[in-house]
Amino acid sequence: MMLTLSQFVLWASLRCNTCKMKPRKQHVLLLWILLSSTVIKETEPFSSFKFPNIKETWNSIWGESCNSYWISFNKTGLKADLGNKLFGQHIASNTIFKSVSGFMKDNNPKKPLVLSLHGPTGTGKNFVSQLIADNVYKKGYHSKFVHVFSATHHFPHRSEIVTYKSQLQESIKNSVTNCERSMFIFDEMDKIPPGVIDSIKPYLDYGKVEGVFFQRSIIIFLSNTGADQITKTAVDFWKNGKDREEMMLKDFESFISPIVFNSDQSGFSKSTFIDSCLVDVFIPFLPLEYKHVVQCAMAAMRDKGLQPDENVADQVARSLVYYPKLEQVFSVSGCKTVANRVHLYR
Repeated sequence: MMLTLSQFVLWASLRCNTCKMKPRKQHVLLLWILLSSTVIKETEPFSSFKFPNIKETWNSIWGESCNSYWISFNKTGLKADLGNKLFGQHIASNTIFKSVSGFMKDNNPKKPLVLSLHGPTGTGKNFVSQLIADNVYKKGYHSKFVHVFSATHHFPHRSEIVTYKSQLQESIKNSVTNCERSMFIFDEMDKIPPGVIDSIKPYLDYGKVEGVFFQRSIIIFLSNTGADQITKTAVDFWKNGKDREEMMLKDFESFISPIVFNSDQSGFSKSTFIDSCLVDVFIPFLPLEYKHVVQCAMAAMRDKGLQPDENVADQVARSLVYYPKLEQVFSVSGCKTVANRVHLYR
């Protein structure tokens, strides 16, 4: 369909006057239409004016909403990000991709997707939660539908557990009422007072509570609990001459669940979450070796707009502390400080 510019402006004006759009947003839409005409070449007649992308314009004017324009799973993008940006985590990469892809493909899931990520510091737990968000929401990790709870910020005092429970229930209920495709990330689960997380169990167990459907949401727990045993298993594999990639999910999942349930330093301590099997999968993040730290350093330089330099990456990796004491195989801090160290060696 082709209209002259004047015909299109008249049509849009009539549409604005008959719809319920607020006056301020009417003006924004008409101003955009007029400005869009500047892209027409001076030598090109107005009769060749084409409709702008109304869907994109409409969504831009109204801002982020809970619809397919703003929330659309990028399966290919997630696979590429996990493969190219997450280093040394073959178990986590494979498990997360399959879990998220399968869940997002299901139009009528029985319950929310609940993932619990465990491992030493600096191994990529926070980073991978951002990669998931970036491939589900148009605004990625900064989407208003991604809600991050930090133990030290949101739940700092054990004496306030009753208050925290009530606040958390209300926050999650309101968020999912606003958008069923919400994502909740609980950081530092090992520091969250035991019992707080149990307050949201009904939302995960029954799917629909008080008229609100929760089963299309994603919940991700991040924790250092179990890191010592994960590390010990990785060291044992190495000492036995086994290849890192031989480690499988089953080598870790059987002991992570009991550890987080019985540990006093865990938000899952004696939790009905565990008893009710509401966590879909406990995912181990392995300690990182020298070669993985080099990869992190190269990636950090690219992210900073610098020319990747293998010599710099090597110096950064060698500057870190490794364990076991004699063998010096795994980085104590993973890749946590790598991004801020690359400038020291350029």
